[in-house]
Amino acid sequence: QVQLVESGGGLVRPGESLRLSCLVSGLAVFETYAVGWYRQIPGKRREWVAQITSNNRGDYAPSVEGRFAVSRNNARNMVYLQMDKLRPDDTAVYYCNIMSSLRPWGQGTQVTVSA
Repeated sequence: QVQLVESGGGLVRPGESLRLSCLVSGLAVFETYAVGWYRQIPGKRREWVAQITSNNRGDYAPSVEGRFAVSRNNARNMVYLQMDKLRPDDTAVYYCNIMSSLRPWGQGTQVTVSA
């Protein structure tokens, strides 16, 4: 069974940075899957933020393009989201998941951007 564990969130001020991590376990040939990052604000739908493909191409939502960067370490079954120039509207719970076939969501990691 695939398990997703996100970590690295926290409370930061506008303009600061955070690096989120996603550990994917129980997925054979992890390197062949695109992995996405999503975020959700309470009371709103979960939205897609970014993804990294199996050939290391990153795709981004317009709201984070140029500020966020996604990367992966296939040897460790890890995907990362480097978030720079954070803004208050980036505040959300962040999740990762397999793009081609969503698995049960992890617990997410809270990111709060506030002065």
